[in-house]
Amino acid sequence: MDLKAVKTFHKIVTCKSFNRAAEELNYAQSTVTMQIQKLETDLGVRLLERGKTFRLTEAGRLFFDQSRHIVKEIEQLQNNMSDVLLGEAGSIRLGAVEPIASRLLPGILGEFLAEHPKIRISVDIGNSAPLAERLLQGELDLAVCSTPAIGTDLYFEPLFAEELTVLMPEGHPAAEHERVSLKDLREHRLLITAHNCTYRKKVEIAFQELPGSQMNTMEVGSMTALKNYVAAGLGIALVPKSIAASPPAGTTVRHLIDNPIAIRFGILCKTSAFPLKHAAAKLYQCLKENLQRQKKDFPN
Repeated sequence: MDLKAVKTFHKIVTCKSFNRAAEELNYAQSTVTMQIQKLETDLGVRLLERGKTFRLTEAGRLFFDQSRHIVKEIEQLQNNMSDVLLGEAGSIRLGAVEPIASRLLPGILGEFLAEHPKIRISVDIGNSAPLAERLLQGELDLAVCSTPAIGTDLYFEPLFAEELTVLMPEGHPAAEHERVSLKDLREHRLLITAHNCTYRKKVEIAFQELPGSQMNTMEVGSMTALKNYVAAGLGIALVPKSIAASPPAGTTVRHLIDNPIAIRFGILCKTSAFPLKHAAAKLYQCLKENLQRQKKDFPN
């Protein structure tokens, strides 16, 4: 059964005329006639009694009533596919690291979805390495994270960098000075994130370059939770400045004298999928414009 013929049949019935149906569909009248003849042949029944005017047969009335919802659903599906091609509809799987996922994305996605209400977005929060792996496996469409490992089939566009600063309990011995060095912190318990976290790797590399005994550390799996553990007096932590901008009660912030420890962030997707298309392309551009405002230039 030809879908075009079914839609032509419905147009004839609603217009109550072969001629008007042909005009609205921009068909020749002969095309309309052939489509109806073919539809009747496919169904094996006569749908219309023709004359100076036409009337529906009993089979025609039944077919019109029971196929009406099919035509509407097909038309809606065609409209939806058109929206997808225009980038106004679709489903996007987005990955993000903390603290970007908690501090920046809600506002960005809120504005984006207000402008594109037919687009659906799911957000998966994790560390950069697992997010990169999920991109490679096809489980995510794009991610906001740190620089991926070299040699992977991933395209990364760096957008901004964020320096780490020291968050410590008020009254902590290392808080005597406004600025501290890494060696000042080495003898104190350091709260660190999970083993596959980019923040932790950067911090460990910085401390490994210092002479001294093995560090006293305590692992806390969530970057956003670190400040609460500092507030509880469990240790000090190196956290992004965006997290330290609103330190919890009972904590204080100190900046590093040493060369700054900075994490570079950007948008990650599969090389084979770039440039992204449709709705994902619009989200990519929105994220790029908003995240670039975080910092114009990367630190040296």
